[in-house]
Amino acid sequence: MFKRIAAIIFIFFCTSLAWIILGTTISFRTESSGSEIQPRMLSNWGTPQTQTQPTATYVTPTTNPVVDDAGKPPSKPEPQARFSSLPIESSQIQVAVHLDQRKKGLLWYSTYRDSFDGTYSFKNLSDSTLSVAFALHLPAEHAVYDDLQMTLDDSPLSVSSQAGIARATAFVNAQSNAKLRVSYRSQGLDSWTYSFGQAASAVRNFSLQVHTDFEGFNFGDDTLSPTSERADGAGRELTWQYTNLVSGFPISVRMPEKIQPGPLAGRISFFAPVSLFFFFFVLFILCTVRGIDLHPMNYFFLACTFFSFHLLLAYLVDHISIHLAFAICSAVSIFLLVNYLRLVVNVRFALFEAGLIQFVYLVLFSYAFFFEGFTGLTVTIGAILTLYIVMRTTARVRWAQLFAGSVA
Repeated sequence: MFKRIAAIIFIFFCTSLAWIILGTTISFRTESSGSEIQPRMLSNWGTPQTQTQPTATYVTPTTNPVVDDAGKPPSKPEPQARFSSLPIESSQIQVAVHLDQRKKGLLWYSTYRDSFDGTYSFKNLSDSTLSVAFALHLPAEHAVYDDLQMTLDDSPLSVSSQAGIARATAFVNAQSNAKLRVSYRSQGLDSWTYSFGQAASAVRNFSLQVHTDFEGFNFGDDTLSPTSERADGAGRELTWQYTNLVSGFPISVRMPEKIQPGPLAGRISFFAPVSLFFFFFVLFILCTVRGIDLHPMNYFFLACTFFSFHLLLAYLVDHISIHLAFAICSAVSIFLLVNYLRLVVNVRFALFEAGLIQFVYLVLFSYAFFFEGFTGLTVTIGAILTLYIVMRTTARVRWAQLFAGSVA
């Protein structure tokens, strides 16, 4: 008996070592493919977008007297230019975000398409008509912006773009409001953000509506939560509305993330020894109580059926859905075990006992990784239930006699 247990333990540790190597290989493949693919995704699709408020600046000519070393004023003052900005009286912004996630290798990327439409009211407080330079810092310098337009009081402006800044110049009458409208279509990755500026700034009559065609979004850390939210078809309508706001925090919507096939397959592989331990433990107790003679070589082949699940999963998730890959690998592994044990023992034991044990400790334990945050609880509940069942099953076993008989 002791030699048999020692052989089973040796098989367990050898298989665990194989899983460690497999998990490390999956992690390396994931990091390698990510480092190669991500730069291409950023160049082809875009980066996380951060839109800032537009600015409206004008130049006021002035003179600045210069004093020489002797303390005498110059004969002619030097002309200077003073830059000033028109205040934003109100902001009405509409943003539509369409999620378009893409899978590359072992990773999913949360790509999206967005359309931006903002109307800003600027106030000329001076008593003269001003030549105002409007500037909008686009979310990213190296990105695609389709149908970029700027209008002032519904009149189109001539727009130039350089270094990620869209610029236009127009005259604004004295003591009047000028409505600047900016619109474009673009695409980005992971998150969409609206920033009021780097420092805490005052914002008046602000309204931002973000329309999504998806659920499962989140909000970034240190950002403003929406003031209202309602269902909008398959997605949500998020609204930020303020009358007088002073804040240094931006508004940010993070795209939902799909289950990452590579990291998930790696975590399942590293966890596999726990599943095999429970399987060997319960199967050994069951065979001992039933008087079924399984040789350590039988345990070796059973361990191979477990390993086949993770090996096939590691290379199948590259090509098909993670859920479909998981189902196929589960079916293959259970088929190998049942088909083997029906020849070693019998069909009933293989299908209704060993097969059920493998389903619980391999399939269900591994599937718990699909529910982030509940894996540890699932394993804990499974361990407690296993302990309860084993204790009930072996309560009347005379272990001293059993081991004494095996030694004799």
